[in-house]
Amino acid sequence: MELLREISHELKSSYIDYAMSVIVGRALPDVRDGLKPVQRRILYAMYEMGLRSNRPHRKCARIVGDVLGKYHPHGDTAVYDTLVRMAQDFSMRYPLIDGQGNFGSIDGDSAAAMRYTEARLARIAEEMLTDIEKETVDFTPNFDATLNEPVVLPSGIPNLLINGGSGIAVGMATNIPPHNLVEVCDAITAYLREPEITVSELMNYVKAPDFPTGGIIVGRRGVVDAYRTGRGKITVRGRIDLEDDTLIIREIPYMVNKSKLVEKIAELIKDGKLEEIKNVRDESDREGIRVVLELRGDAQTAINKLYTFTNLQTTFGVINLALVDGEPKILNLKELIVEYVKHRREVIRRRTEFDLKKAEERLHIVEGLRRAVSDIDNVVQLIKQSESPEKARIALIEAYNLTEIQANAILQMRLQKLTGIELEALENEYKELLNMIKTFREILALPEKIDEIITDELSSIKEKYGNGRKTEITLEEGEISVEELVAAEDNLLVLTENGFIKRMDIKTFKRQQRGGVGIIGFSLKESDLPSIISVCNTHHKLLFFTDAGKAYWINAYEISKQERLGRGIHIRRYIGTGEDEKVVAIISTPDFSGEVVVLNEDGHIKRVLLSDFENAKRAGIIASSGRIAHAKLCDGYEIVISSRNGQLARFPVEKVPVYGRTAAGVKSIKLRRDDEIANIAVVKGSGDIFTLTEKGYGKRTPVERYRLTARGSLGVINIRVSEKTGKVIFTEYVEGDEDLLIFSMDGYALKVAVKGISIQGRTAGGVRVCRKEVACATLIR
Repeated sequence: MELLREISHELKSSYIDYAMSVIVGRALPDVRDGLKPVQRRILYAMYEMGLRSNRPHRKCARIVGDVLGKYHPHGDTAVYDTLVRMAQDFSMRYPLIDGQGNFGSIDGDSAAAMRYTEARLARIAEEMLTDIEKETVDFTPNFDATLNEPVVLPSGIPNLLINGGSGIAVGMATNIPPHNLVEVCDAITAYLREPEITVSELMNYVKAPDFPTGGIIVGRRGVVDAYRTGRGKITVRGRIDLEDDTLIIREIPYMVNKSKLVEKIAELIKDGKLEEIKNVRDESDREGIRVVLELRGDAQTAINKLYTFTNLQTTFGVINLALVDGEPKILNLKELIVEYVKHRREVIRRRTEFDLKKAEERLHIVEGLRRAVSDIDNVVQLIKQSESPEKARIALIEAYNLTEIQANAILQMRLQKLTGIELEALENEYKELLNMIKTFREILALPEKIDEIITDELSSIKEKYGNGRKTEITLEEGEISVEELVAAEDNLLVLTENGFIKRMDIKTFKRQQRGGVGIIGFSLKESDLPSIISVCNTHHKLLFFTDAGKAYWINAYEISKQERLGRGIHIRRYIGTGEDEKVVAIISTPDFSGEVVVLNEDGHIKRVLLSDFENAKRAGIIASSGRIAHAKLCDGYEIVISSRNGQLARFPVEKVPVYGRTAAGVKSIKLRRDDEIANIAVVKGSGDIFTLTEKGYGKRTPVERYRLTARGSLGVINIRVSEKTGKVIFTEYVEGDEDLLIFSMDGYALKVAVKGISIQGRTAGGVRVCRKEVACATLIR
């Protein structure tokens, strides 16, 4: 049978079919899980193979073979290239595959052949597949209808936003930038709490894209356009530091080939277009990128030329195009979040229905077992008298009004189930199932319960995988600063011995009576305890001093703000401290004017200009040649240093000379052999010296009762320490209108009014302030 048709109509129809096939089946990510079909198939095939993050790696050739044979009947090169990209930490902000072997480099080197490399799922990728076995997503037959594959993954992480995606389809393209997980989770949580939130308000949480290679985003105009309309152009620069007579390139724009960048710079030097630079060397290694440019001219001119003539400055064209219900659509920031939340609500609803069904099925069996156990002697006799299992089943059903499922469960019950322990366990399981079923039904009946679950899961994801921004944001002239998008407020900063840090609302803790134990203030891991509490302003810089004699700084708002029971994020996500390096002091300062007092463990002290630390940033710089014990803003006229055994030295600020960063300083207090420095304070008026001991005893003593001592002396008695009080742990200048916040060794927090703590003499032992062993304390002024 012949079918006559106009060729133009046939070509149009066929081309549209082809175009949609490419758009839906190959090039564009799904808005729900942020994956293209080949990426989804790789992750699902690895999940089926059992390649979890805690299992051994498997050859990539085996993985590619499974994907090809089961789900993706295309070229092995396409599958392997996709697998490789998902393992590259310079391509993915949060890599989904943990690769072992040569997976390529930022210099454009290709990965080794698949027969040489090995892979397994990254830990974060497992969150993409969690609960897939609970009928949370639809499945569809594979290419030959012999297996089923998921249409979409449950996606416990907002993968499209945090990892982005790119692809060229027919007549359209997508280019979604990666973002910071913490910022995205906070934005989704804000939307769940306030569904009418605007894009502008969401941008208080999601500041800008966060690229895996770091770099600097110049200006917010393109970011604002991208978030409001789904399209925008973002200018990204590499990071250049000036060290002596050299420029150091430490970060480059996203998707820029480093070796080609170095070649371009060398070519410009050779052609005389970069006469300010005499030589370029690539000293990059496993620690990171380090391209050294030796200067022979003006540094700023050289930097400007590098940004102008090389890929050290690029434009990232944002096109937020993704598949929504199988159709391509350009989405703004809020629409991306809304679509993800809709998906998660559906996943949690289906998961809850599955769990409810399983719980009801098990409850049905447990009810039958309970009925049998309550008359076990007659049940056993009935079964013994039956000629066959079938007749025993029928007899049980008739005698006890059971279903066939319940009767089968009774027949399969072991004799050990009749022990007292097993019977008690059966009763406990019955009660637990009733509670579970009640909970599941409440979740299904109340939509807000599902949103609470999403919020809790996002908080857990943020805690597990969240880290600080890699890409900095700088401003064009006349633009709104990042600080202007953050409310200026005082927050509490809490750091633990193991290095976990968080910001908290200062109103979290209410004032209580002296002598209590307080409330839980920190969710501590085993063997961890609070180390430092301080007050910071969100618009301030945070200057960190470590025992290794180094200083670092970041913006206060970069520290993750969490609730009271949040565990915090490790400090190394924000600053580049070493494995054995411990933060001993945190200073909140609006700018780098003024001075800081640095005190070493051996008692040496100095004043240092804050401006000397302006270049410290995340990498850090030397702050002292000795091991630092404490640091304090020098905003008063006298220095007070206390020792653990109850001594105190008081002397004028002028007695402490101003030195450079690398100097050790001069002697401040003479310590006895079994003594060490407890704290340092700065006197600002005619108030009191407040002292707190390990066992929670405290007192106020007027400043004038401590005579001025010579610098380097033993000082005078500050408090009479004993086994009852414990040693001194905190000393500070107070004026009586402050609150004292104490953290105990087990993470409890107690906030009391300083004026409620009595004034006593220097030799007194103080009064009970806290009934728990004190870890650290601070004043809230």
